[in-house]
Amino acid sequence: MMKGTEIIVKALIEEGVDTLFGYPGGQAIDIFDALYDQDQIEVILPRHEQALIHAADGYARSTGKVGVCLVTSGPGATNLVTGIATANYDSVPLVCITGQVPLGLMGNDAFQEVDIVGITNSICKYAVTVRTREELPKILKEAFYIARTGRPGPVVVDIPKDIQQAMGSEEYPTEVSIRGYKPNDSVHVGQIKKACTLLKRAKKPLFLLGGGVNIAGANEVMLKLAEYTQIPVITTIMGKGSIPTTHDLYLGNIGIHGSYAANHAVSECDVLFSIGTRFNDRITGKISEFAKHAKIIHIDADSASISKNIVVDIPIVADAKLAIEKLLEYVSPSKAEKWLEQVTEWKKANPINMDKYEGLTPEKVIRYINENIKHPIVATDVGQNQLWTTQYLELESNHQFLTSGGLGTMGYGFPAAIGAQIGNPDKTVIAISGDGGMQMNIQEFATAVALELPLILIVFNNGYLGNVRQWQELFFNKRYSSTCLTYRKSCQKDCMNRDKCCPKYIPDFVKLAESYEAYGIRITKEEEIAKAFAYAQEHKNAPTLIECVIEREANVFPMVPTGKTLDDMIMDC
Repeated sequence: MMKGTEIIVKALIEEGVDTLFGYPGGQAIDIFDALYDQDQIEVILPRHEQALIHAADGYARSTGKVGVCLVTSGPGATNLVTGIATANYDSVPLVCITGQVPLGLMGNDAFQEVDIVGITNSICKYAVTVRTREELPKILKEAFYIARTGRPGPVVVDIPKDIQQAMGSEEYPTEVSIRGYKPNDSVHVGQIKKACTLLKRAKKPLFLLGGGVNIAGANEVMLKLAEYTQIPVITTIMGKGSIPTTHDLYLGNIGIHGSYAANHAVSECDVLFSIGTRFNDRITGKISEFAKHAKIIHIDADSASISKNIVVDIPIVADAKLAIEKLLEYVSPSKAEKWLEQVTEWKKANPINMDKYEGLTPEKVIRYINENIKHPIVATDVGQNQLWTTQYLELESNHQFLTSGGLGTMGYGFPAAIGAQIGNPDKTVIAISGDGGMQMNIQEFATAVALELPLILIVFNNGYLGNVRQWQELFFNKRYSSTCLTYRKSCQKDCMNRDKCCPKYIPDFVKLAESYEAYGIRITKEEEIAKAFAYAQEHKNAPTLIECVIEREANVFPMVPTGKTLDDMIMDC
């Protein structure tokens, strides 16, 4: 016989878990006690539960393993909610174990009781409260299976305290059989042949690759397919790295801040072959005008994503890697040489750059990374920092780029980088953030220092919530409402001369990093970039923050305004 807490630990070990991100509390203390005596799982203690789940997310994305969280009931569980939604949007496999009040107290407004299953049902792949000790091993086995199979995603397992303490069987299942959940592990050859026929006839074919290609680890076979067919490739933000971004066939990202060549190619193509993307509003622009001249083929592991936003002509429900491998058996080289020449010319004639801005720019910092750091893992926050990174960062494969694509979660970048560094101790891990997002989980300096992680943290400081400010500049007549991060009560409301009268920026990021016994350096000029990175790479026992003070009103272009077509790009202003 074995206590519930002991079978939980056994389950984690059987599932190959080597790292657990946890924060203790009254309704989870028994599980933490059971973890105390084992040495196969490292328990990581972040400083906030939201950061905890983002760290588990970064660990999962960068390693391909399931990320595991353990928190107590009530606020411990609700602090996971944003991270659960983030992982759900981006198909990240997580198992989130939450403590719960005893069964007899549930529904009685007990201390720190919340219905976390009810709260998270709509933002995770599966959520369940364990009701008996007998079903605990089966539910845990199913949780890991559901999280990692099909379209991956987060699973919530809520375990009441009395179930944790109850005695039961030591047996842990070796197989899973869930009625109604049968992930597709085959490819419909007939649909593949139809797709190949359509491609063969196309005069302007185009591949659109989403995060599903990276999740499936289909990068090598996708590169083979692109090179064999000689069909140009565009990606969503989450699909970046599906093929090397330096490849001649790659045109750039599509969407609201996509490249001219990528966006215009979608508008002009006659066959759009999409793999592993949901066609959300960030990439389609005005839906009625999206790829209006094209027949659309769509491969996705999730049948619910096909024809949900954009009606497609040939649907194929399959894992991206399996489908691409099958495509290689039947596909023919494209004969659209003139099309390839045309899109390549668009790419050459309309490069993305920040040449209009003098001095230190995000482009210059990111290009330094491209040229001097081999195969880094880069995690971003959300906002302009994220968009500049997606525009300028060069990627060769999956697991290199971590960002909150679907939910757009500020505060994600720093803790995700911590998780990635834990999972990849021999790699250079870089977090890129804005001055706003960096402050949302800045307490994780304590975690990174305690674990002696040599992270490099880039903070682009423009003194604003920059992405919102850009929209206010372009569409709200520069009415910068609640976006200035240098604001103090004594400031004038209508400040039109910011450089002369702005108060000193708070916090001092360098001093704050140093207060956590991390390292910090501030740069304001392009010629200081190399020195700053050299300084960061000297330190192997703690993170280094590089604060990059940039132009306050630098913008991200191109940009597609809301409700406009992909061809209605604002190239500059």
